[in-house]
Amino acid sequence: MSNAQAPSEVAATHTVVNQPRPLQGHNLYAGDTALREAVTRNGGHGGEDDLQRYGEVCGRPEWIERGFQANHYKPEFEPHDRVGNRIDQVNYHPAYHQLMQLAKSEGLHSSPWTDPKPGAHVVRAAKYYLHSQVESGHCCPITMTFAAVPSINLTPALAKEWLPKITDRGYDPSNRPHTEKAALTIGMGMTEKQGGSDVRANSTTATPLGDGSYELVGHKWFTSAPMCDAFLMLAQTDAGLSCFLVPRWRPDGSKNPIQVQRLKDKAGNVSNASSEIELRGALGWLVGEEGRGVPAIIEMVAATRFDCMIGSSAGQRQATLQAIYHASQRSAFGKTLIDQPLMQNVLADLQLELEGSVAMTMRIAQAMDHLDDERQKLLMRLGTAVGKYWICKRTPHHAYEAMECLGGNGVIENFITARLYRDAPINAIWEGSGNIQALDVLRALTKTPAVITNWYDELEGSTGSHPLYDKAVTNLKDELSKFENIEYRARYVVDQMALTMQSHLLIQGGNSAVAEGFITSRLGTQGISNTGTLPASIDVKSIIGRGNPLLI
Repeated sequence: MSNAQAPSEVAATHTVVNQPRPLQGHNLYAGDTALREAVTRNGGHGGEDDLQRYGEVCGRPEWIERGFQANHYKPEFEPHDRVGNRIDQVNYHPAYHQLMQLAKSEGLHSSPWTDPKPGAHVVRAAKYYLHSQVESGHCCPITMTFAAVPSINLTPALAKEWLPKITDRGYDPSNRPHTEKAALTIGMGMTEKQGGSDVRANSTTATPLGDGSYELVGHKWFTSAPMCDAFLMLAQTDAGLSCFLVPRWRPDGSKNPIQVQRLKDKAGNVSNASSEIELRGALGWLVGEEGRGVPAIIEMVAATRFDCMIGSSAGQRQATLQAIYHASQRSAFGKTLIDQPLMQNVLADLQLELEGSVAMTMRIAQAMDHLDDERQKLLMRLGTAVGKYWICKRTPHHAYEAMECLGGNGVIENFITARLYRDAPINAIWEGSGNIQALDVLRALTKTPAVITNWYDELEGSTGSHPLYDKAVTNLKDELSKFENIEYRARYVVDQMALTMQSHLLIQGGNSAVAEGFITSRLGTQGISNTGTLPASIDVKSIIGRGNPLLI
């Protein structure tokens, strides 16, 4: 008999050790101290039990896996059926539909409209934040459906017919007329090739047909989620730029000529189909007043920008979560990573960024719950532009730094950090990129001077709490008192508006370690520093503990 080793012994080249198991089966809400505190502080305590429940759902391995599947199997465009009929159908992996069904069943597209109880927007924002950490691409049509409600309400006849189906918690992805369905989703088609964010340059025309409807001819350069049942679109009439609700199918059951030309091949957000479309005499109904298209969509834009804040904050949380968890399970140079001073500096810095993002996002959610209060309304007007600019713009670098904490694993596609990094720039660009947000802030300051007075009044609540904070607020007021080169300086000004507001909110939050760490590192540092350059006085262990999913 041969003395040769058994094949299994020959093949045993190594044993896998010191590699953390996948993070799953955890409660995303229970393990997020910053979120829990912000929910309570901003009036969402009535949703505590529901959020605890949903935090457990979002941590389940089967939902995490569906997030990976929805991104691995990208949407595919099918322009015609097998015999040549134009169908303009986008086919998604079943995981995408399961995620959509979950989002709608939880009311992420409608709950504050259908059940406007105290704290409704705060609770909805917290649930959206938890849900987005599972997978962000499918959240686009959820956001658009949610944000369309105030605009459609401008036209009572449309609202009566459409809103019951828009707010319904069912999900029906079938490619058939809205008249045959009980639950609908809404998209938007605003931008065109020649104008982008400058929608007044739109060339799509809308001609009245005499029966209250219009015929739209033109194109849209970005129309995401093209399988939505209808879209809010801007088009030119004799009275100027106007807003229209354009269904994918006509009421008589024939296909409305909205023709998809192709799907965009995006770097991130790949589970969400984004398309170029042509309108070849498409039927549409006027939303709001003719010639008043921008005012008709302004509340929708504010709501979508707010969801960008939520989504980017969620991305920061998931990235920080993965970094802290990995560091707690991985050893190097004879010590667990989370116990090494330099890694603690990085992890605490990531958590501080998240703390500021969550505090600002949930404060704006509180304002949305109180729009009958003029001060809250003014805060939301500036806050959605400032927050969308700052939080979304900070997220790509934050995602990179968290990814680096995992080393080489961080850039591998079956680690969620790679997807978080690819998705991170999307919210910063969607709904108006950085310059658009900064200019919108200047526009608000010019048109409604009370918004900045109201902003200062909010900041006044923390005056005297920290010398660096007081100095930063004084500097902000000085910057805004000078009109010379204000557009050139707009980004710097909005930076300071965001940082002072976040600092104020963290002071009010009551955790001295977080407030001190944020203010000292964000308001006290001169020059440009990378993540992980916190002053030595910061209580990094306490800050990291607030984000550690294992400390619940």
